[in-house]
Amino acid sequence: MTPKGKFLTLEGVDGAGKSTHLEWMAEYLRAQDIHVLLTREPGGTPLGERLREILLAEPMHLETETLLMFAARCEHLRTVIEPALARGTWVVCDRFTDATYAYQGAGRELGVDRVTALQKWVHPDLEPDRTWLFDLDLGIARERLAASRDLDRFEREGAEFFTRTRGGYHQLVTQSPERFMVVDASQSITAIREDLKADLEQLVARWQERTT
Repeated sequence: MTPKGKFLTLEGVDGAGKSTHLEWMAEYLRAQDIHVLLTREPGGTPLGERLREILLAEPMHLETETLLMFAARCEHLRTVIEPALARGTWVVCDRFTDATYAYQGAGRELGVDRVTALQKWVHPDLEPDRTWLFDLDLGIARERLAASRDLDRFEREGAEFFTRTRGGYHQLVTQSPERFMVVDASQSITAIREDLKADLEQLVARWQERTT
């Protein structure tokens, strides 16, 4: 029987730099003879990518926004993530439900109850095996964003929104410290990758022990 793959996620406020490391992580894992799927949220499927375009560009009611996030997530899970994990593939995902707790639940002040209800409906038995939270001073994150490209409607939010969002992420770390690794995103890319490599080595070693 093929062992189930690992589900790994990267989180953080916009500008923290997490996306810079996605392809590097996949290459590292593939070098260990592990099958890897890179994906993202919202998105990851043709429908999800269309919903992503709407979510990042169109103003909408907060409840609509949250429901669309989970609609894209449900499609992503059923057609991409869950089949890949069942095949023994490791899935590395740029954001997952933690982002909804942080952005909609905390940043937009929806609260946790409705996010939790949707999580229990869409994926009651699945959570990431490991989540790296890229944490960075909000002033530095904003400077990075401003220098990079045109901003979407989330990235254009003000400082108070991102302060609440960052606080929401730290609350999640407090609730699930064994799942999270907090990455100091103010470090150089080389230093960050050294930290990630050390953690990945442990994950791979434990997984290989169970499969041999």
